[in-house]
Amino acid sequence: MKPSRPIALSFAALALLVPFALPCNSQRPTLLPPHRPAVQQSGSSPVSAPAANVPAAMTAEDVGAFLDGVVPLQLQRENIAGAVVLIVKDGKVLYSKGYGYADVKHKKPVTVDATLFRPGSISKLFTWTAVMQLVQAGKINLDANVNDYLDFKIPNMFPQPITMRNLMTHTPGFEESIQDLISSKAGDMEPLGKYLNTHEPRRVFPPGVTPAYSNYGAALAGYIVQRVSGMPFDEYIQKNIFAPLGMQHSTFQQPLPANLKPLMSDGYRVASGDPKPFEFVGVAPAGALSTTADDISHFMLAHLEDGEYNGARILDPATVAEMHARQQYGENPVLPGMCLGFYEQFRDGQRIIGHGGDTMYFHSDLLLIPVANFGFFVSYNSAGIGKIDPRGALFNQFLDRYFPYTVPPAHSPANAVQDARMVVGQYMSSRGSFTNIFSFFGALGEATVSAKPDGIITVDEFRNLAGEPKTWQEISPLVYRAVGDQDTIAFTRNPDGRLRMSIDYPFMVYDRVSWLNGKSFNMFLIFFVPIICALTLVFWPISAWMRKHYRMPLILNSGQKWRRLTIRAVCLLDVIFFATWIALLSSSGGTPLFTSRIDPWLRLIQVVGWLGSIGTIFVVYSVIRNWSVQRQWWLSRIGNIAIVCACLGFSWLLYHWHLLHFSLKY
Repeated sequence: MKPSRPIALSFAALALLVPFALPCNSQRPTLLPPHRPAVQQSGSSPVSAPAANVPAAMTAEDVGAFLDGVVPLQLQRENIAGAVVLIVKDGKVLYSKGYGYADVKHKKPVTVDATLFRPGSISKLFTWTAVMQLVQAGKINLDANVNDYLDFKIPNMFPQPITMRNLMTHTPGFEESIQDLISSKAGDMEPLGKYLNTHEPRRVFPPGVTPAYSNYGAALAGYIVQRVSGMPFDEYIQKNIFAPLGMQHSTFQQPLPANLKPLMSDGYRVASGDPKPFEFVGVAPAGALSTTADDISHFMLAHLEDGEYNGARILDPATVAEMHARQQYGENPVLPGMCLGFYEQFRDGQRIIGHGGDTMYFHSDLLLIPVANFGFFVSYNSAGIGKIDPRGALFNQFLDRYFPYTVPPAHSPANAVQDARMVVGQYMSSRGSFTNIFSFFGALGEATVSAKPDGIITVDEFRNLAGEPKTWQEISPLVYRAVGDQDTIAFTRNPDGRLRMSIDYPFMVYDRVSWLNGKSFNMFLIFFVPIICALTLVFWPISAWMRKHYRMPLILNSGQKWRRLTIRAVCLLDVIFFATWIALLSSSGGTPLFTSRIDPWLRLIQVVGWLGSIGTIFVVYSVIRNWSVQRQWWLSRIGNIAIVCACLGFSWLLYHWHLLHFSLKY
């Protein structure tokens, strides 16, 4: 979720509960809406490296020396206040340490057992574990219609019902929903059932067909846990997961309980800035967890030890095996797939399952390698300057040291050049808004695939640690691997027959779009329209001065004068519309977009948009009628044509991307 363009960045930052660690540097999932994946290549370690393909001894001493050489440098370079890293191996904590500060002003250090972090979407693993407890007890059927468990109904927009299995594999088909997702005010919080009933996103894909990461879907699962168990969601988790695992410093409660509040780390945009308010997550089961690294180690060990920790069992071994198994969803067999709640990654010859998580300020990863009885957790309390994702870089360096691997040589198919030409185009993420007022941001976040003459392709949104677009070589039909790295993408056809690009993260895909929906055309309009309208206003007094200076008066009758004034008024409305949207997206780092409190402002902006769109009719009419004005410069005629094009483009943007939608549900 790190868009490369300012406006897109403001919106993408709002994607809190998605796993922030996607495969290619530009687009990770977060609680917030998308943006780009990145499994990034590691750099050299300050610790002496072992010989090629000979793993370093994974001892507490070696791991400590390695992490002490990498993490402090990350904090300094990325302007991050603090972090915590924890490694579990063979049934115990191998190494854990806090780095930097939980409170920069008072120099309060991060600790493993007494500093609370907000791991964002990693919260979902607790929700999915709760679901599987109830499946194990025979109280939830993974393949039953979720409406059977709800006190309100999800509309039947497709023949197939949404099932719990769909929710756990991110295939219920919901579009993105961010309204009231995160707030800095406790008063914005609603009871979970009321929130889900009033914030239901539109279903845009048939269930089980297209992966589209959904915070709403995870929250729906948490509400079903609440309904089936007969106790509030946070109480259920406390009684059935936290208590048995001895997680005494963990909670889903918002605000924090009085005994835990003093332990909460501050969150920062950058360490050199001021601390930010506590984040209240509207979809609590999808991302409201507050916990320590020590507590989360208990949960990791339970999943690595067949559902048991320190003599307490939260799941049966068979249930754990089912939850961890790749059996639910995979766009392409060569790419990672979904488990039940966990998602797969492949790196250094290892099958990894886990989840990432982001709030606005906290960024975390929880990753397990079950066959190695190994787990890795890291959390940062600052967004940082955003040049790289430190989580992916740290974990990849760790794997390269302790699980070294030689990437097999690539051999391109004979038709690699033709395949590269075929996949060229612009691709929109399945995780996004398609029918509401934020649908336009899907275009801003599109990935553009380009081809070189030798069959190598580039994808502009997927970048390496140097910030450069990765290049990809075809290694089997329509399967590409990053040159000099291990990331993989593959192309297939979606149910509509369009090319689909699948990535190393299985909870979202990219479908190729037409030029009308493409980023290039729409970015052109987004610049062309306000620039032409602004120039029209700027040159209005300038042209009047020039006519006066050169004694070339513009002779107009009253109708012509009013039509000319109408053109300028419409241009002013169009400029105001763009300016207010930019101001809204930039305010408070995007946080207000999560709350319904801005609805009156959104409606006011829409009124301006409606007036500007209706005014397009008068602009076209006025330019046609004024075409015959005497002594009109040829440059003025060209300017009038540009104004007509700009106003038509403005109206098309607002209509096509639902910016004037009567509903303010987003």
